[in-house]
Amino acid sequence: MTTRTTKSTVTFAHPFTLGELDEVLPSGTYDVETDEDLIEGLSFQVYRRVKTLFHVPDKSGKPGLARTLTIHPDVLDDAMDRDNAATAA
Repeated sequence: MTTRTTKSTVTFAHPFTLGELDEVLPSGTYDVETDEDLIEGLSFQVYRRVKTLFHVPDKSGKPGLARTLTIHPDVLDDAMDRDNAATAA
């Protein structure tokens, strides 16, 4: 199976939570990596998201210190939707 990884950033205007995580993360820009597997056997290319890594910088602000959370892609989509709704209100 062929896997591709895409890297992106997301920006939150407000403090937010991710799914069941009890921690409130601060607003800001975060790095995200998404792994997708190619669904084979079709006449066109289709990829299915299988893993999303969300990089959280260390609270001390020291460069190079971070932790990585593995989250379901829908959890990130939900958090971004809530942030957008709070901005529009």
